[in-house]
Amino acid sequence: MNILSEDDGELFIEEFTSDVKIVKERVETLELKHLLSGLLDRKNAILEIHPGAGGTESQDWAQILMRMYLRWAERKGFKSEILDLQHGEEAGIKSATITISGPYAYGYLRSEIGVHRLVRISPFDANKRRHTSFTAVLVYPEVDEDIEIEIREEDLRIDTFRASGAGGQHVNKTSSAVRITHIPTGIVVSCQNERSQHKNRAMAMKILKARLYDMKMREQEEKMENIIGDKKEIAWGNQIRSYILHPYRMIKDHRTGLEIGNVEPVLDGDIDPFIRAYLKKNALKAPETENSKEKEVSLSEK
Repeated sequence: MNILSEDDGELFIEEFTSDVKIVKERVETLELKHLLSGLLDRKNAILEIHPGAGGTESQDWAQILMRMYLRWAERKGFKSEILDLQHGEEAGIKSATITISGPYAYGYLRSEIGVHRLVRISPFDANKRRHTSFTAVLVYPEVDEDIEIEIREEDLRIDTFRASGAGGQHVNKTSSAVRITHIPTGIVVSCQNERSQHKNRAMAMKILKARLYDMKMREQEEKMENIIGDKKEIAWGNQIRSYILHPYRMIKDHRTGLEIGNVEPVLDGDIDPFIRAYLKKNALKAPETENSKEKEVSLSEK
């Protein structure tokens, strides 16, 4: 007798389908963990978002991307914290720095490094014309305290200012926000999330340390037989992904060729298909593994 023809056959199909889905998700999770074998993949991530030229249009696109990554972190059960946020004059953001803490946060998000391109009918154009906007996403691994990176005090310019975001009377009256410029490299970091200037300075130094470590690691990788493969310079025109909302709706990753027509879930944080496709494509170009000894990095000699 065919089990599907019995009274509970439909229930059997539902349970079987559910079991298959669970097994598939577990296999995909194990596959991702296998692909995330880089030296720094287990680390927390520091994510920066910078809109390109285009004023309010690009700044609004930057805010949409920020929401996408915050929703992605929420879906993953990761902790996210906005450390620095510069609002646009009319809408959107001028820049954002966010920490995302969770297992393999950097390993996942390094697939997002690059320029993200948006094509849509601008909500800010009275003539309803189509606009193209660009936003750069940078991601750095959070560096452990025991990793040695020498930063000389004389190489730093430290400025304090009043935080521009929400925060009550304290923010408006106290110059608690901190901006640090690393003079030899020109790297600028800032933090205004904490009420204490001391805490903001400590967090800004942590971000600077992560960026300097990332820069040093990239320099070493470039010297070691092009380990970084086909990573492109972060620059306008080198978009890694296009988000087309007009005249049709589709999101395409230019590195992997993956296309998704249902754009709403992606913009609501469902970016795992793109992350998975990127990791699979780069599996044969795996960076130095976590079993390798982490190198001490010194930036005292420039």
